[in-house]
Amino acid sequence: MMRYVLASASPRRRQLLGSLGINFEIIPATDDEHITSDVPSEVVTSLSQQKAKEIFHKLLTDNKDTLVVIGSDTVVSYKEKILGKPTDREDAKRMIQSIAGDTHEVYTGVTLMYTDETGSKEFSFYECTKVRVFPMTDSEIEDYLNTDEPYDKAGAYGIQGIFGKYVEGIDGDYNCVVGLPVARLYQEMKKLKLI
Repeated sequence: MMRYVLASASPRRRQLLGSLGINFEIIPATDDEHITSDVPSEVVTSLSQQKAKEIFHKLLTDNKDTLVVIGSDTVVSYKEKILGKPTDREDAKRMIQSIAGDTHEVYTGVTLMYTDETGSKEFSFYECTKVRVFPMTDSEIEDYLNTDEPYDKAGAYGIQGIFGKYVEGIDGDYNCVVGLPVARLYQEMKKLKLI
């Protein structure tokens, strides 16, 4: 019997993982995150590992279920600088002004912590998607900042929301930008015989 756990409170990740057709629990990681790099791919991989390990070690028991914990983290990178969640309106404005009319990258790291007959295992990967944003007028930026959308998202935008009308195109996996590259996750879980 498989016990799947998503170590994230993100409603977007919950919805994406739900598309795999598996039953899973949501137990968000709550420990402080430690960032030891400024390389986006290393940051998302490390943060996804920290989340998965925290929940995995809290739940690990001797029962016969196969425990599978999925940790994930997403960062937006512009000109090799990580744009986190904005601290306030001015911070969000600065981020949106920087990415408008240009291309940036979104990295999502995923870690699977799981058990098999030989013990505990870990597997991590990341995806990178390039996002092209149309130029935006000052009033378009202000209108966007007046919504609730920018303030709880890396890079101050959600591609699946209001901001979508400013996205010229992407190169890569759309779901990576939303927060969970679910097709790659499915393929990796199949290879690892976790699904």
